[in-house]
Amino acid sequence: MTKINEIYRCNICGNMVEIIKAGAGESLVCCNQEMELLEERQLDVGTEKHIPIIEKDGDKIIVKVGEVPHPMEEEHYICFVELIVGDKIYRKTLKPGEEPKAVFEVCTDTDNLRAREYCSVHGLWPS
Repeated sequence: MTKINEIYRCNICGNMVEIIKAGAGESLVCCNQEMELLEERQLDVGTEKHIPIIEKDGDKIIVKVGEVPHPMEEEHYICFVELIVGDKIYRKTLKPGEEPKAVFEVCTDTDNLRAREYCSVHGLWPS
């Protein structure tokens, strides 16, 4: 059984799926193989920093990846950053070479926010 906002990845082709409506199904399948549920990591790894940092600047919410900017190389980069505000999700897709941050124009209180990002090498990280 799936839960809203869970993210699954196909370990063969790399497809990723985020659950927007939970169902009673047993598993998600891609490339004739069960997809992997991505668990949010808790401890940082290596010298890079993965924990999203949320900052408010007027009507903008800025999510930076790590106290030290995360590498944005071809084989190791932040694929996306999500800002979760109650039942809404805002997502910014990133590419190698871009800055590891996202700016969202959301007028809200920072008390009810959380963010997460996906690193192509180290997985899913929550704020």
